[in-house]
Amino acid sequence: MPSRTDKLDALLLREISSIIQFDLNDPKIGFATVSEVSVSPDLNYAKVYVSFLGKGYQKRDGLDALRRSKGYIKTELSRRLKLRKIPDLTFIVDDSLDKAAHIEELINKTKTA
Repeated sequence: MPSRTDKLDALLLREISSIIQFDLNDPKIGFATVSEVSVSPDLNYAKVYVSFLGKGYQKRDGLDALRRSKGYIKTELSRRLKLRKIPDLTFIVDDSLDKAAHIEELINKTKTA
């Protein structure tokens, strides 16, 4: 049975993804995907893992744009969700796809060698 934080993780992931995709008009964000949200046990903080399509500087610019938009995102969350308190959001680049691609590349190199 999912815990309260698990349910909140899923709810925040869905809503933050929607806000980023449809409401933010900052071109620096580019193509961003929220891959995971992890809320602290006391529900005061949430880590939002985001992956970006593009090169390193595009990821950095996108992350900076999200951090600047944090107040707007929290305001939108409070309008959409019936929560007593919206957790403080911390945006983190999720580079697991890049790592997986690198590992796959290394495996393919060893197969051809």
